[in-house]
Parts: sequence; structure tokens; C-alpha cells
Amino acid sequence: MLTIGDLQKVFKFQWWLAPFHFAGPCQIPCFIISRETSHTGLLYFHGNVGKFKSARSCSTAIWDALDESPVIQNEGNGKGIDFLYLMEERGIRANVQTYLWLFEGCLNSGSLFDAKKLHAKIFKSGFDCEHVLGSRLIDIYLTHDEIDNAIKVFDDMPSPSVSLWKEVISRLLSKKLASQVLALFSRLITENVTPNESTFATVLRACSGGKASFQFIEQIHGMIIHHGFGSSPLVCNPLIDLYSKTGHVDRAKLVFERLFLRDSISWVAMISGFSQNGREDEAILLFCQMHKSAVVPTPYVFSSVLSACTKIKSFKLGEQFHGFIVKWGLSSETFVCNALMTLYSRWGNLIAAEQIFSIMHHRDRISYNSLISGLAQCGFSDRALQLFEEMQLDCMKPDSVTVASLLSACASVGAGHKGKQLHSYVIKTGMSSDLIIEGSLLDLYVKCYDIETAHEFFLTTETENIVLWNVMLVAYGQLGNLSESYRIFLQMQNEGLMPNQYTYPSILRTCTSLGALDLGEQIHTQVIKTGFQFNVYVCSVLIDMYAKLGELDTARGILKRLREEDVVSWTAMISGYTQHDFFTEALKLFQEMEDQGIRSDNIGFSSAISACAGIQALNQGQQIHAQSYVSGYSEDLSIGNALVSLYARCGRVQDAYLAFEKIDAKDNISWNALISGFAQSGHCEEALQVFSQMNQAGVEANLFTFGSAVSATANMANIKQGKQIHAMMIKNGYDSEIEASNVLITLYSKCGSIEDAGREFFEMPEKSVVSWNAMITGYSQHGYGSEAVSLFEDMKRLGLRPNHVTFVGVLSACSHVGLVNEGLSYFNSMSKEHGLVPKPEHYVCVVDLLGRAGLLHHAREFIEEMPIEPDAMIWRTLLSACTVRKNIEIGELAARHLLELEPEDSATYVLLSNIYAVSGKWDYRDRTRQMMKERGVRKEPGRSWIEVKNSIHAFFVGDRLHPLAEQIYDYLDDLNKRAAEIGYVKERYNLLNDVEQGEKDPTAYIHSEKLAITFGLLSLSNTMPVRVIKNLRVCNDCHNWIKFVSKISNRAIVVRDAYRFHHFEGGVCSCKDYW
Repeated sequence: MLTIGDLQKVFKFQWWLAPFHFAGPCQIPCFIISRETSHTGLLYFHGNVGKFKSARSCSTAIWDALDESPVIQNEGNGKGIDFLYLMEERGIRANVQTYLWLFEGCLNSGSLFDAKKLHAKIFKSGFDCEHVLGSRLIDIYLTHDEIDNAIKVFDDMPSPSVSLWKEVISRLLSKKLASQVLALFSRLITENVTPNESTFATVLRACSGGKASFQFIEQIHGMIIHHGFGSSPLVCNPLIDLYSKTGHVDRAKLVFERLFLRDSISWVAMISGFSQNGREDEAILLFCQMHKSAVVPTPYVFSSVLSACTKIKSFKLGEQFHGFIVKWGLSSETFVCNALMTLYSRWGNLIAAEQIFSIMHHRDRISYNSLISGLAQCGFSDRALQLFEEMQLDCMKPDSVTVASLLSACASVGAGHKGKQLHSYVIKTGMSSDLIIEGSLLDLYVKCYDIETAHEFFLTTETENIVLWNVMLVAYGQLGNLSESYRIFLQMQNEGLMPNQYTYPSILRTCTSLGALDLGEQIHTQVIKTGFQFNVYVCSVLIDMYAKLGELDTARGILKRLREEDVVSWTAMISGYTQHDFFTEALKLFQEMEDQGIRSDNIGFSSAISACAGIQALNQGQQIHAQSYVSGYSEDLSIGNALVSLYARCGRVQDAYLAFEKIDAKDNISWNALISGFAQSGHCEEALQVFSQMNQAGVEANLFTFGSAVSATANMANIKQGKQIHAMMIKNGYDSEIEASNVLITLYSKCGSIEDAGREFFEMPEKSVVSWNAMITGYSQHGYGSEAVSLFEDMKRLGLRPNHVTFVGVLSACSHVGLVNEGLSYFNSMSKEHGLVPKPEHYVCVVDLLGRAGLLHHAREFIEEMPIEPDAMIWRTLLSACTVRKNIEIGELAARHLLELEPEDSATYVLLSNIYAVSGKWDYRDRTRQMMKERGVRKEPGRSWIEVKNSIHAFFVGDRLHPLAEQIYDYLDDLNKRAAEIGYVKERYNLLNDVEQGEKDPTAYIHSEKLAITFGLLSLSNTMPVRVIKNLRVCNDCHNWIKFVSKISNRAIVVRDAYRFHHFEGGVCSCKDYW
């Protein structure tokens, strides 16, 4: 008999029984059975009052009744099993519903042991093929992470239905077992089971964890299309998301476009996909399309579109979206607020970010992290730390992202002490082993230049963390310690860690900054061996290294082999061309990049505009600037600086000032662009005025600033101001820099003080090739040819490799002193000994060398045999020599070529006219002048300048406009008389015929340099040399006159004409009358 007492013994809890009704004399009453736990159940017992019927006849009724009743939860382990045993003792056979009820009890009680017992019972009872029991058993095993047992149960089930396959796959996915999901799906296909929409959707979600290859995803996509689900949102939405997350956003876009019915999830998936894959503009445009389609935006879609605006710095547009968010009533959504805070923080509008934070109804950890990160990036470390404390008071536990942001804030402002306090907090909270925290702490000590602490901390970390090794590489790179950086690079590999895509760039950048090309090439070899030669990030740094170190062909080769379209690599190459003055190549590559559909970044635009500045391509530079404006870089500092340089170098003074004023946050580069540009375009006074304004504004000048200012004074031959800037350089500690000495050598050379230039050169502790070139060129310009050649030989003996500039200086030196054979020998050695291909300027030097020596026929033959097409400078040099030597035949040949190449150049007409004049061919002279007049070509007038008492005085031929003109001409007469007394004989002015000379006042032909020198002798102290600049070549008569004047006045006179310097003293010129 199964009595109430039997039930009480099994379940061991109190029952209260209420009679319900009597169905007849042969039946026991029905009872409502309940427990104190408020769970109720109905047990219908059918049988004889004295005893139950046989188990076979009554089990169905009893356990059917059990199935219809709510589950009775047993307390304690094994009670369901005990009840099952009791049933067996009474001869009652359990059916499927019995086991389902017992399995439910196992799920509720969490007893895996009982479930396994029931599994064994089912197997013995022959119910192991029942799908409903197998499904419940799989559920229990998965709940207890018994994956193998769950799969085994599924494997033993005969012909599982599609719904069961889907259910098992779903349950595996809910346990985040993506690998098992994909394996099970593969079996499903192998066993020719037709998947349904839900199965495909589940599998696609499993693929998003990165466990599936792209080929596998494509195969699934093919099956989806094959089974007719290609336009089902249920399947296509996760497919769009999957393609987007794997970087194949174009595939995602195709799936999206083929959807006939797009729900809000479809739009969100596609917009998010664009935003996550660097196609922010398309994300924003798609949102606009969604808005037009009257699809109600969700909070998540606003989060994605705000993220897109943040990434491309379209902060104004993001602000407009904020208005939409308010309009749609989503401004209180937590993750929308988080995205808004990130937007405003990156914009620098921390007031708006804090306002959003303050009105949030619910703040999560991301809310705090977003604001803390924003404050950290803007340098507000104190406020970030304060918010960190508020976060803890808000019962929000900071995570590694929070602490990493705070460490970043401390690192950015050099707050090492606060960083160490955070380090203590990290240790206390047990986060010290977190990889992100380790990296941030090491980065803190590195950026605070506490390399010793950084190294000590590094030794305490897990050496398997390659990020830390990379940070240490950067640390020693910042210190310029390449040997230690390379030692760490080798040690890392010795300890079994292979360099990754971030390791190579870390050490390659150090090689770049220190000019260690040889080591960079070695590391490049290892890059190839380890298979990173096509990695975009590594290649971009390699291109940058080779481009900056002058190996442009190697850099271009890497770019050509690059398989992906990477804007950073392209802009690194463009920048390299620009830095090495290959401006045309830079612009061609910029155009090629655009033709391939690669959108330039700010570096590309600024480099292209700088290239335009280099060749004074004003219109093209303005067009590129317009492109940058349209591309959203209207306020970019680097582009603004490049634009200033463009206008300044093109001589557009007012436009340069306007562009400069439009820059809100001017930096050193902004000022330098203006100073350097004006100096290079000949507006040297403007350059020096800007330099003065920069000092008054309290902006710290750097080495480039001083170099540009010194160049401006050199171009003006303003030695006084040049020396003042030299003093400032010493005061600021730049006097020991090689670049500073180089520019000072040029300054003193151009100002006529070759002694000061030599002193600066010989006192240099270290010299670069540029230093030697500057001194050789200086000697050459001053007529010290022997000294220049001697210095060149010293340079070669020291093992320094001469370059193209060196040979221009040496060849010019040989030309100025008549060293014809030596000059030709040096020219031939360029290609034979030094591997240098002569450039047009070297051919010009050789023609000048031969022309000055009177070897005009040899010069013509040399031009005819040149491997390059002669340019205007070559023919002009030959024509000038013909004028001096009165060679009409070769002069006319040179003039014909010049008139074809540069018909607007006045020098050609003047030189040809002078040949005819000195040869007495007045008709030809007049014809040439008439042709010049008809073509509207104007001759540049001769002009001379001299500085007296901080003022520049300019003189023209026969000039009487000077305030002291009367005294100047009176003193000039006196000088002429005194010079004549010791042998000076005025040369007849041979450019005018007798009639013309008789018609004009003789003083009208007095050349400007005579007037400038006379004024200098009148105005300057007797101890000061007279320094004069002339824009044309000094004529024979003036040259002879100045020699005599230097003797009678006992003064040093320095004249810089269009070709060289002449030092006159005691009646002798440094050129030894060979010029």
C-alpha cells in the first residue's frame, strides 16, 4: 500500500491534507497537497481503498496527474531518486513524464549527482532515445559546465530534429562556447540536416567571437542564400554585424542593401559597422538616410553615430545630433550620455561633458571612465583624481580602464608623485598584475623620465607581457640610448618572446631619430624573416625611416609592395619627398594617392602644401588647402602652418599674415613658417620684424627660429644684427649645436667677414658635411680658391663623403681663381670616384670655369657634349663670358638659345647689347635694345646698398635723391683726384658711343657702388670696414677705382656683387683681378 505516511517518509516535510471529494467506494479521496514553502501540487491517486492496483494499470494515471501538477521541489539531495526507488518497490514503472519531473527537481536543487543517477536509470529503462529527456539532460549538463557529457547525450540521440539541433546550439552559445557551436553546426551540415533561420542566426552570433575564419563565414553566407534566407532580417542582421566586426564592411554593406525589409536592428548594425571600420562619414550619411526613412532611432544608433563624429573630430555635427537626442527623449539613456561625454571631452568642451555627467539618472562605470579619460587627455589630472574619489563614494568599483586613464593623466603632466600614489592603490586592490595597468604604470615612469624606477618596475612584471618590452624600447628611444634599446630588443628574443607589429616600430623610430640607418636595415631584414614585411603598421614606420634618412627609392619600393591602401604609409612617403626637397615628386604622389581613392589625412595635406611652397606653386597650394578644408581640417594646426609657409615663400606678405592670424593656437612652427618663408622669398626685413615680435610675445625661439633669422640677416648682409642674434643663441645654449655653427658660418661668409666664418668653423668640436660645405662655399665666394681646395682635400682625408653641394663650392672656387685643370679633374671625379651624377649646377660651374679663363670654344664644345639638355643658366654663363671676352660669334649662339628658353629675361638682351657695344657694333646694339623695348622687357637697374647707423641706404646709377647727395658728389670728386694722383685712370664708358657720351652729364654714369662707398667713407668710423652690396657684377672701372680708394683712404672695403665678394685693402683685391 502507498500511503500518506510513505510520502511523508520520503519528502520529510509537513503536509496538511484537506479532503476534496469522493469519487466512489473503490477510490481514495483526492487531496490537495501543499508545503510550508507555498509550493502546491495535486496528486491524484487511483486505486483500491485497501491497496493499489498493479503498477502497470495505475502508473499512467498517477504520473499523468503528476505531470499536470506544478513541480514539487524536494529539500535535500536524492529525495527524487528515493521516491523513484519507492515507486519501483511498489511495482510502479516510471514513464517519460516522471523523469521530466525529476529532472526539473535536479535543475532546481542543482544536484548534478542526482541527474547523473537519473541518466543511468533512463539508459537502463530504455528511455535514452527520447528527445525530450535528452534535451532536458543536455540542459542540466550545460548548466553544470559538463560540456563533454552534454555533447555525448546529443551524439547518442537518434535523428535529432532541427529544433533540437537549434536548441543545443543555442544553449552552447548561451554558455559562450563558440568553438563547440561551430563544430556542432559543421556536423549538422555533414549530416544533411537543413538549418532554419534561427539556427543560422545563432551560428552567426557564435562566429562574432573571432573563432571562425573569413572563408567559413563566406560559406555560411552562401548556405543562407541557398536556403532562401538572403533577405531575412533575422539572419542578415547578425551577418551584417559579423562582416563589420571582421573588417569586411563592404560585404556587410551588400547584405544590408539586399534587405527588402530593414528593421531598426539592421540600420544599427550597418551604422555601427561603418563607425567601427573607419568609415565614419558613411555612418553619418546612413543615419541621415535612416532618418528620412522614418525609422525610429534607438539609443544604440545614436551612440554609434556620436562615436563616428568623435573619431573624425566632427564635433559641431555631434553637437547637432545632441539636439536630435533631446528631441527624441533619449538624453537620459546611459550609454547615449556616455557617448556624448566622450564627444565633448575629445572636443575639449569639458564643461558640457561635466553637465551631462551631473544630470545623468544612472551612472555606470563607463560614465565615470569616459569623463575621467576626457579630463586626463586634456591635462586636468587633479579633477580626474577627484572624480576617481567620487566614483568610489558612489559605490562604483574602479576597473583597470579607470586607473589606466588616471595614470595617463599623471603621465601627460609629469605628475610622478600622484602616479606613485595610484601605484599604491593598484597594489592594495590587487590590480597590479593586470596587463593594462602594468603597461600604464610603466608608461607613467617612462614619460616622467624616471627610467630607473621604470626599469625596476619592469623587472618585477611578468616578462611574457610583450607590451612592457615595447614600452621599454620606447623609453630608451626617448633618451636617445640606441645601444640599450637594441640590447632590450635582443634580450626579449633570447627569453623566447617574438617581436610583434608594435615591437619593430618602437625600435625603428629610435633608429630614425638617431639616423642609425645601418641598424634600421638590419631590423628590416628581421622584419622580412618573421613575416611582418606586409604588415601595414610596420611598413608605414619603415617607409618613414627610409624617407627621413634619404633612402627615398627604398621607401618607395616598400610602398609599391604594400598590399593594403594605408594613408599613413602614403603620407609618410609624401612627407619624405617634401623634407628632401623633391617637391614635384611629392605632389605627383599626392595626386596618385587621390586617384586611387585614398583620402588624405592632415599630414598628407600639410606635406603637399609644403611641397607647393617649395616650388612656389601658389595656385596648386591653394587648391590643396581648399580640399583639406572640405575634408574637415579647417582648423588643423599643421595645415595652417603649411599655408603660412606657402604664402610667405611665394612672397605674398599680406596673405601670409592673414593665414598666420587665423591660427588660434600658434606654436613655434607657426612663427618659424613666417620667418623662414619671408627670409627665403627675399623679404628679409619682414622676417626680422616677425622674429622681433616673436620675442616680444614671449614665444621661445628654437634652433630653427634662430637659423631662419640668421639667414635673413645673412641675405641682407646685416652683420650687426646677425651678431646680436648670435649672442642670443649663445644665451639660449644653442652655440654648441652643429646646425647653429653651420648657419653662422654662412652668415659671416655672406656678410663679408670670412675671418669670423673661419673662426666659427675651426672652433667646432664636431663638424658635419654641411659644415665643410659652408666653409668651402664661403672661401669660394670670397675668392680664396686655394683655401677652398685645401679644405676639400682635408675633408676627403678625414673620410667624409662629399656631396653635390660640396662640388658646387669646389668648382666655383677653382673658377674664381683660374684653376682650370684642377676644376676639370674634380668634375670628372664626381662620377668616377664618388658615385655622384653631376647636376645642371655643376655643368654651369665648368662652363664658368672655362669662360673666365677665356676658353670659350672649349666651353661651347663642353656644352655640346653634355649628357643633359643645357638650361638657361648654362647659356647665360657662356654669354656673360663672351661679353667680357668680346666674342660675338659664340655670344650670339648663346643668346639665341637664351631667347628661346627665356624670352622675358632682361639679362639676355643686356648682355648681348653689351657685346655689341664693347665691339663697337652700335647698330646691332640699337636693334637689340629695340627688340627688348618691343617685347616689353625691362632691364633691372644697377643698385647698391650700405648700412650706416642701423639704416640701409640704397643708391642707383647717377643717383642724386639722397639727402647728402651734394656732400657725396663733392667727396667723390676729391677721391677721384687723389686716386688719379697715384695712378688711377678712368676707363672710357664703352657702352655709349661718342655722341651719346657728349650729350649727357658725366655724373649720370657714376655707378651706384661708387656712390655707396663714398657715402660710407663719409659716414662710418675710420676703424670700421665699408661693406657694400650690389645686385649686378662690378665693372672693370669700378673694380679698379675701389682698389685705389682703399689705398688712399687706408680703409678696408668689402663689396659683394652678384657673383662673389671682393675684399679691397691697401690697393689690392682678394680676387687678384680675376673675376
